Amino acid sequence: MTLNLRETPAAVDEVDLRIVETTDLHMHLFPYDYYAARRSQAHGLARAAGLVAQLRAATPNVLLFDNGDFLQGSPLGDYAASSRGIGLGDLHPAVAAMNHMGYDAVTVGNHEFNYGLGFLERALDRATFPVVTANVLRARAPDPRNDRTFLPPYVLLDRVLLDRFGRPHPLRVGVIGLVPPQTAIWDRAHLEGRVAVRDMVETAAAWVPEMREAGADLVVALAHTGIGSPDAQEGMENAAIPLAGVEGIDVLLAGHSHLVFPSPRYAGHAGVDVAAGTIRGKPAVMAGCYGSHLGIIDLRLRRDGRRWRMVASKSEARALTERRPNGTLRARAPSHTAILAESRSLHAATRRYMAVTVGQSAERLCSHFALVSDTAALRLIGAAVTDYVAGALKDGPLAPLPVLAAVAPFKAGGRGGPANFTDIPPGPLARRHVADLYSFNNAIRAVCVTGTGLRDWLERSAAIYRQVRV
Repeated sequence: MTLNLRETPAAVDEVDLRIVETTDLHMHLFPYDYYAARRSQAHGLARAAGLVAQLRAATPNVLLFDNGDFLQGSPLGDYAASSRGIGLGDLHPAVAAMNHMGYDAVTVGNHEFNYGLGFLERALDRATFPVVTANVLRARAPDPRNDRTFLPPYVLLDRVLLDRFGRPHPLRVGVIGLVPPQTAIWDRAHLEGRVAVRDMVETAAAWVPEMREAGADLVVALAHTGIGSPDAQEGMENAAIPLAGVEGIDVLLAGHSHLVFPSPRYAGHAGVDVAAGTIRGKPAVMAGCYGSHLGIIDLRLRRDGRRWRMVASKSEARALTERRPNGTLRARAPSHTAILAESRSLHAATRRYMAVTVGQSAERLCSHFALVSDTAALRLIGAAVTDYVAGALKDGPLAPLPVLAAVAPFKAGGRGGPANFTDIPPGPLARRHVADLYSFNNAIRAVCVTGTGLRDWLERSAAIYRQVRV
């Protein structure tokens, strides 16, 4: 292991530990783009697994964690959750892959709840790794430590690490899971009256002392949350910085926002040190999405008496691909063949389902200029939504009201990169094209608004643009 730091004197009670994170996999198991019907070099858990195997071969002490949003988010995930997909007693393919890879612990993200609690519980039932989440509650108490949580709030992992001389050292690692409280709103249809979600910072501050009392030498927060404001606010969605400030948390694994840390994006961000790979002085990492990166934190731990303390750290978000001199991408590791084999039949069934023709288009449907002008792609989505809602309201008291559709260009570059666009040629429309136009299984809602509300919505929509102030 190279920490890129000056070597400390050899000590018997000193060990190196590598922590590896995946996050926001969104059921990208295969290196395959179901919308474009072609292979992908840049993402997929099977390819990430090949890189994990390389990392494990390079050092004896590795802990592997996932930071949530692994069950939903691709046609493969939707097909698996449908009546055509996995049966009631079948092992979920994402869980099967993670079992095979030997994850040490996992937390859930907000999208794990998209298919309902029953589906989630069945999917996790055969996991061979612990799944923890401290702030999703079946019953809320005045004190978070008395809450009845949906999943265990944390786990204590007893591991034996080898020092550089091959001598064993026991280490107890506490792992706590956290998810944005907005989950209760986003999936209200599935969760209301069944579970509640508490503030992440409040929850961590309550549970971490108990983990220390239980003998945790090192506390790792699996925080399905991004890097936002440095100041704690009740109910924050992106609370990585305040969470890093919670006393007793040693390492923070972030996610949710589909971004990468360390990266220049966060240069100058209050509480964040990009060069050191730390947040509030704590080693931290955020590994993008879809298996595009692995988050890697290398720690050097030294025991003073009966306590371990961190003496060095290095954080890195390592992409699955590297760019050749000619500009093309090359995978850093081959796909893990066992993971491909475990899900091959479901992958093939998803491809067949997505290839079925469902319509025709006389126009090219693309999103290249969707943020600057009207496009046929967004007009089609708006027309479909408007027609559906108008039909649902036609016999009711709201029938006389005009129906307006709010549509979003989901694929318009941005965080998804320069290839993140929809481009469908004229001709037959397959299911994969429809999914490319609208990749989320969102529920349609009709909302009565006033003129003032509509104006405010338009102003909020315009906030995507950089403002020119004169």
